[in-house]
Amino acid sequence: MMVELLKERFQEHMELHKDLKWDEVERRLREAPDAILVLQKMEESGGEPDTIGYDINTGKLIFCDCVKESPAGRRSLCYDEKALHGRKKNPPLGSAEWNAKEIGISIMTEEIYRRLQSLGSFDLKTSSWIITPDDIRNKGGALFCERRYDTVFVFHNGADSYYSSRGFRGYILI
Repeated sequence: MMVELLKERFQEHMELHKDLKWDEVERRLREAPDAILVLQKMEESGGEPDTIGYDINTGKLIFCDCVKESPAGRRSLCYDEKALHGRKKNPPLGSAEWNAKEIGISIMTEEIYRRLQSLGSFDLKTSSWIITPDDIRNKGGALFCERRYDTVFVFHNGADSYYSSRGFRGYILI
């Protein structure tokens, strides 16, 4: 059932993967049944996963959250578990880090986020946590991205912050 949904989405959004053929995508999916379960969890949390092409380092397909706004089922989360446990007053219900592990995905890197944004307009009203370099995280900060004014911005915030309009986008390589 998930494969059929992915096929339908693939055909509806060819702008995300102009050089790919569904037969190759389906073959890779069929060879990775565990990945289909991960994609199902991405779908259930509002991510609308689709492929955006090949990862140049591994040759694997990148499947990521392609929903227009940060997935609704993954918002109001602080960045990671350290931030969650360090927040004494009004803590959020969870962290992007923990949520990503539960689903079986990685939080988007800035590179993958920008690649997705080069294929369409995403996060026009929301923002998404992205992987944060250790030197920033060790000082209490975390990075997030959004698109405004036809430009992708990278911002910083305290890792323990959370907002109803900030979530995270994830990806999996297949």
